[in-house]
Amino acid sequence: MIPLYLASGSPRRRELLTQIGVPFTTVSAPIDETPRPGEGAAEYVERLARAKAAAGLAQVSGPGVVLGADTAVVLDGRILGKPQDREHALAMLAELSNREHQVLTAVALSDGQRCLSACVASNVRMRAIGAQEAERYWATGEPLDKAGGYAIQGLGAVFVTSLVGSYSAVVGLPLSETADLLAQFAIACWQQHEDSAPR
Repeated sequence: MIPLYLASGSPRRRELLTQIGVPFTTVSAPIDETPRPGEGAAEYVERLARAKAAAGLAQVSGPGVVLGADTAVVLDGRILGKPQDREHALAMLAELSNREHQVLTAVALSDGQRCLSACVASNVRMRAIGAQEAERYWATGEPLDKAGGYAIQGLGAVFVTSLVGSYSAVVGLPLSETADLLAQFAIACWQQHEDSAPR
């Protein structure tokens, strides 16, 4: 089977791929993540996912498939990136408080011959977040490297009252769509589990 490479430093994406039993090797894929003028959020995350896959492919010698992904939190059409500092994080949490926002995650797979991608949109609603509560959350250190300043799979889960869409996509990798894309490159899920299954 052709080897799979994950072009991401995200521990969440590593955990999610491992969860569905797909072996992979991590490669570095630094790219410029600056949005282009007039670029929509869906176009932005899909472009970045494809760029990460291409950058990862450049690190690979020999045949292989590279997976790139990108996630954006979107409020009123604006992309909320990762907070730059405490004030930025608290301002983001105040904006997300008692409102619904969208999380877009794109995944792209490339083998150098073709690049296939998908973008998944999910709607997340948060309860009211008080200023002192936001301060306490910031003090945990969790918001610092998270899009939108929170982690649904972590301590930030207490703020989320509803999710319509893909939970795994909000975490960082839409597993159903990823499995479909992997299948198009003849990469099967559950490999690590099938090895240990009783005969």
